[in-house]
Amino acid sequence: MNSTATTTTNTEAARTARTAVAASTIGSILEYYDFFVYGALSALVLGQLFFPAHDAGVSALLSLASFAVGFIARPLGGILLGHFGDRIGRKPLLLFTFLLTGTVTVVIGLLPTYAQIGIAAPLLLVALRILQGIGIGGEWGGAALLAVEHAPAHKKGLYGSLVQAGAPIGVILSSGSVAILTAVLSNEELLAWGWRVPFLASALLLLVGLFLRFKVAESPEFDQVKHERTESKLPVWQAIRRYPKQILTAILIHTSDTTLGLIQGVFILGYASGALGMDPTIVLVANIFSSITNLITTPLAGALGDRIGQKRVVSMGLIGLALWAFPMFLLIGTESVLGLFIAMGIGGVLVGWLFAGQATLFAAFFPAEVRYSGMSLGFQIGTVIGGGFGPVIAQALTGAAGGDTWMVSLYVLIVASAAFIATQTVKTRLEPHSQTTVQRQEHS
Repeated sequence: MNSTATTTTNTEAARTARTAVAASTIGSILEYYDFFVYGALSALVLGQLFFPAHDAGVSALLSLASFAVGFIARPLGGILLGHFGDRIGRKPLLLFTFLLTGTVTVVIGLLPTYAQIGIAAPLLLVALRILQGIGIGGEWGGAALLAVEHAPAHKKGLYGSLVQAGAPIGVILSSGSVAILTAVLSNEELLAWGWRVPFLASALLLLVGLFLRFKVAESPEFDQVKHERTESKLPVWQAIRRYPKQILTAILIHTSDTTLGLIQGVFILGYASGALGMDPTIVLVANIFSSITNLITTPLAGALGDRIGQKRVVSMGLIGLALWAFPMFLLIGTESVLGLFIAMGIGGVLVGWLFAGQATLFAAFFPAEVRYSGMSLGFQIGTVIGGGFGPVIAQALTGAAGGDTWMVSLYVLIVASAAFIATQTVKTRLEPHSQTTVQRQEHS
C-alpha cells in the first residue's frame, strides 16, 4: 500500500473514531439527562400527579420508589442487551437502546395523570420506568465499546472518558432545566403542564443521537469476531464463568464513584438543606458545581490513563476517596456556603477521576466476544449498589448514629478500600498505554 493510500485510510479511521465517540457521548448525555430529570421531578411533583394519597409523604415515597425501579431494571437490561450486543453487534444494539430510552422518556411526558385515567396512570408510569431502565442498562456498555473499540490505541482512555463525560453533562442539563422551571413557573403551572417540558425536550437529543449513530460503522473488533466466527452462544454465562474476578472488580470500582456521586446528589441535598438548615437553592447550585468539576476532570484523567495506565489512575482515585471520606462531611458540617462548595467541588473531581477510565479499563478485562456482557453486568450491578442503595444506606447510617455522619464516612472508606484491593489484584488484557509503547518502539 502506497503512502497516499495509507494516509487516506488513517484519515478515514480517525474520522470514523470521532463520529463514534460523538455518537456515544450524545447517548450518554441522554441517558443521564433522562434518568435524573425523572429523579428530580419524582421528588417535586410526580407523586402528586401519579400517586395521589391522603398522606403527602406516602405519595412522595411511592414516586421515589418508581425512580428506584429504574435502577433495579438496569442489570436486567445489561444482561439481555449485552447478550445481543456480543451476538449481533454493538451498532444495532446501540440504535435500539437509544431509540427505546429516548422514546420512553418522551412518552412519559405525554402520559395522562391519575386525575385523568385513574390507577392506569401509575401503572403505565412504572412500566415505562422499567423499560427505560432496561434500555439504559444496555446503553452504557455499547456506547463505551463503540468509542473505545474504534479509538486509536494511544487515545482509548481519552475517547472512553469523553463517553463518561456525558454523565455530568446530563446531570447539569437535567438539574438546570428543572431549576429553570421551578424558578419561572408557579407550582400550579408546574403541576398543570410544566413538568412535561423536560421529558418532551429530550426528543431533540434523541434525533441528534440517532443521526450520528446511523453514520457510525460497526466496531472493528466485533467485525473481527464475526469474521473469525468466535461469537459466544451464551456470552453472559461465559463472562460470569471465565471472568468472575473481573466482573466483581468492575462492580466494586463503579460502586465507589456512584456511592459518592449519589450521596452528594441525593443524600447531601437533603442533609444540608434539612438537618443543617441551608438554603436549598444554594445546595442545588453546589451540586451543579460538583458536576462541573466532574466534567473538567473526566477527560483529563482519561488522557492521563493513556500515558500511565487506567489501573493506576483508578487506584489513585480510590486512595483519594478513602482519604476524603471524613474531611468531606467535616467541611459540610461547618454549615458554611464555602465549606459546602469546596466539599462538593472536590467530590466532583473524585467522581470524575474514578469514572473517567472505566470504559477503557473494563474493556481490558474481557475479550471482544463477551466484552459487552461482562462490562454491562459489572457496571450496572455497581450502579444499583452505589446509586440505588447508596443514599438509602447513608440515611440509615445517619439515623443510627443519632444524626451524625461519621458512619457514612466509614461506609465510603470501606467501599473505596474494597475497590482498591480488587483493582490491585485483578488481571487485565493489554492496556492502551502498553499498546502505545509497543507502537512507538515499532515506529522507531
